Amino acid sequence: MTPFIFGKLAGGINFANREKETKHLVQNFSSLINTILISPRRWGKSSLVAKAAMLAFKKDKKLRFCFLDMYNVRKEEDFLKIFAEELIKSTSTKWEDWVRNTKEFFKRALPKVNFSPDQNSEFSLGFDWEEIKRRPDEILNLAERIAVSKKIKLVLCIDEFQNIGFFAESTAFQKQLRANWQKHQHVSYCLYGSKRTMMMNVFASPDMPFYKFGDILFIEKIKEEDWIEFIQKRFSDTGKRINEKIAKEIISTCECHPYYVQQLSQMTWLRSGKICSMENYIEARTALIQQLDYLFTTITENLATTQVNFLEAVIDKVKQFSSKEILKRYELGTSANVLRIKDALIAKELLDSKGGEFYLLDPVYHIWLNNVYFKKDNLI
Repeated sequence: MTPFIFGKLAGGINFANREKETKHLVQNFSSLINTILISPRRWGKSSLVAKAAMLAFKKDKKLRFCFLDMYNVRKEEDFLKIFAEELIKSTSTKWEDWVRNTKEFFKRALPKVNFSPDQNSEFSLGFDWEEIKRRPDEILNLAERIAVSKKIKLVLCIDEFQNIGFFAESTAFQKQLRANWQKHQHVSYCLYGSKRTMMMNVFASPDMPFYKFGDILFIEKIKEEDWIEFIQKRFSDTGKRINEKIAKEIISTCECHPYYVQQLSQMTWLRSGKICSMENYIEARTALIQQLDYLFTTITENLATTQVNFLEAVIDKVKQFSSKEILKRYELGTSANVLRIKDALIAKELLDSKGGEFYLLDPVYHIWLNNVYFKKDNLI
């Protein structure tokens, strides 16, 4: 077993720091305070929520959690179906209870129950969607009814919640959710997502239904000093050593990006003997960039020329994108076109801004563009 985890939930000794955020979440969960988490993809939101949920449950055994992922959800019907299924499963102990609880908590829109106890206890519900569309409240209030009936406190953790913006009648559906969920006394909602612009539109726009629905937390990068301690400890736990300088190089390359710090640390660990050398790290860094070459090439080839030019300007640390000199040098067109380019790259989750400055969300893509595509440096 390698000592670094990426691409799946990190728990226990694999979870890196985030003590402040974890404590905040545990308090919110225990107090049934609605919480909104926002950060880029692969920054560890799901691992953070899972850890906080585990700690909150240890403090209060009446607290229960239901986890939903809206990654592939684009329709109201799909959301309501998954919502109902996961609620029934997470608050029932075995498949017999699934059927009994379905009959107990659905009165008007009794769904068809499909289950196969011999196939990993699969369970699904089938609804009359015309009936549900006319009266969705039975599903939207399902969590509160279950919590009251079972005398528990329930926290619904919904990942990629910004996808609600793709629904055909998104604003109307959000109004229905808010109207029902804000009345719940035994249930709270932890809603999180990776597309900051969409999440901000849902939760921070005064004219949107979910405005001021809960406590908004922006997840920041883990600090360098915390990463150094984590990396060195994980190496030492497996009988290997890595000095602070090399650990800093890993962190600097990855710009403290949790997914990439764990991945590059693992690749470096795999190439190391008892003592990690700078050559081990350089070999791992080169391998990581080469490993992602095809993916980054595909991403770049699907961009418009002006969008690629804009990314080059970002890498060159340009600040005044609308100046005549910059527009001409990078062939960006007009000032109005710069705004369209920026919005398109943000929508593609390639770019973001902070303090008025733009930066690439993927630090390894930044390195690849700089070294492989634009050939400005020679790290590889």
